[in-house]
Amino acid sequence: MSAENDLVLIYFEDKPLSFARIESIEPDHKPDWYHVRLLLLQVPVQIVTWILRSAYIEGAEFTMNGKRMRLEKVKPPAVPIAHEKGKKQPAAPGKPKAGGQPAKVISLSQLKKDR
Repeated sequence: MSAENDLVLIYFEDKPLSFARIESIEPDHKPDWYHVRLLLLQVPVQIVTWILRSAYIEGAEFTMNGKRMRLEKVKPPAVPIAHEKGKKQPAAPGKPKAGGQPAKVISLSQLKKDR
């Protein structure tokens, strides 16, 4: 089951609509129903509260105003391991690149002050 702070993809009529973060899941007065507060990650950012069954939070299809909807938990991609053979890692700032020259660190706050 998805939980608070999980990232979900909202599907509308089998098409991805928007990403959202689950802000809270509170029980409703009806058994097995919950108030799910979602932060919709779109422009403009919105917070909505949907009343959903636990099965719907887990990814089962449901309807809103006769339209098919579902939530799918988003799993972040795996982070590559630094010591994998044959894979180059980007040079860290200030450390020499392949050509022997150190990488240049640019301070964005300093650029703003200089203008």
